[in-house]
Amino acid sequence: MCAYVMVAEDDPDQAELIRRYLEHEGHTVTVAWAGDSALEQLRQAPPDLVILDVMMPGVDGLDVCRVIRADTRLAHLPILVLTARSSEEDLLMGLDIGADDYMTKPFSPRELMARARSLLRRSQRNSASSPVTGEEPAALRAGQIAVNPARHEVRAYGQPITCTPGEFKVMEMLTEYPGHVLTRAQLLERLHGCEPFITPRTVDVHVMNLRRKIKQAAGDTTQPMPLVTVYGVGYKLVDNPHVESPRC
Repeated sequence: MCAYVMVAEDDPDQAELIRRYLEHEGHTVTVAWAGDSALEQLRQAPPDLVILDVMMPGVDGLDVCRVIRADTRLAHLPILVLTARSSEEDLLMGLDIGADDYMTKPFSPRELMARARSLLRRSQRNSASSPVTGEEPAALRAGQIAVNPARHEVRAYGQPITCTPGEFKVMEMLTEYPGHVLTRAQLLERLHGCEPFITPRTVDVHVMNLRRKIKQAAGDTTQPMPLVTVYGVGYKLVDNPHVESPRC
């Protein structure tokens, strides 16, 4: 699977190392040395994957990530964040603003390529139609939530909501099993497959962001939240939150 990848990294040695590994796997690579130039290139030619360093001059990587997620043309792009910061708070901040995966420096180039392949596979599956019939699979539904895997679309209360690939995977799995409680471990397995997960709180951040977007789509603040926490276990989507009276 050959892809077009943007590497936003101000360290020439790191950028060259990543570029060489990506090109060895057959990808086309463009390098941006600063946040503002990265955004300019992204708008001109959106890539299939963004590998984004946090500490860049001018507009830093976190702000670049925020801009990407706020732009409807770019919001679907998978983003892998690189940073020298290793605390859990920094990790969760990256996920909170929309990063799909997070690696700390120094990193193993082989692990970086494995993470990149995983993100590209997930992104490709999200945008693909059925390989046998060419038809899109039916949308998944749970009450007022609808997920269309082929179009990578999520609707809440009839309104489209923009999800990162990670948020989409969480919502997709929850709508596959409406009313069933899914543990953090089960959701993390969907997010990362065979990749080593970072922390169970990754799922909590995605759920927090999804709830905020669902509330915005509902418009009416009195609407009960269909994405329910089952304390000590995990999360579920309910068809009729008025009946179940979930706690958020």
